[in-house]
Amino acid sequence: MHTSPHIVSDVMTHTVVAVGRDASFKDVVELMQEWKVSALPVLEGEGRVIGVVSEADLLVKEEFRDSDPDRFTQMSRLSDLAKAGGMTAADLMSTPAVTVHAGATLAQAARVMAQRKVKRLPVVNDEGLLEGVVSRADLLKVFLRTDDEIAEEIRRQVLAPLFPAAPEPVRVEVADGVVTLTGHIRDTSLVPIAARMVRSVEGVVDVDMALSGGVSVRDPG
Repeated sequence: MHTSPHIVSDVMTHTVVAVGRDASFKDVVELMQEWKVSALPVLEGEGRVIGVVSEADLLVKEEFRDSDPDRFTQMSRLSDLAKAGGMTAADLMSTPAVTVHAGATLAQAARVMAQRKVKRLPVVNDEGLLEGVVSRADLLKVFLRTDDEIAEEIRRQVLAPLFPAAPEPVRVEVADGVVTLTGHIRDTSLVPIAARMVRSVEGVVDVDMALSGGVSVRDPG
């Protein structure tokens, strides 16, 4: 059974459609439609990722089709205007590509997506060669873990090391990803530590602590 943290290689898609730098505008659009993806890695050589072309890159052509941009727009959106006249993937792509390694944690991949405002990340090895792709939907797969899987990991990874000599066994219940811990413990200073550790278990939606003689302490998240 896999324990937290999961890494990108656990959830990524290994079969990836990509294009070469000379792929035409129409070829890129047709591949996106056929594979139902919003972006394609652009490769050269033996599979090194040199950029990514996305729907947003392609839509610039439509945006400027009938417009006559003023000088301010021309100066502030030089790269977009260049893409509007692009004919190949090399003209259209965003470069350098925003990528991630297969060994990165899902949290690291999620931060990159959020910071760079992208929906998909090419997964590359140390040489920059394409190994797969990870999407927002892939990162959400950890929330498909069963309640039993989550509870077993918490017992093994949190309760056993933190509360080995509790006056009575600390109990864990998980319902739809929401974790509740109940029981009596000797050292109440461990409650916030336990809450943080439980929250770090992938698939956990929320945490409710009811330790220390039944006094309920809600984890602020």
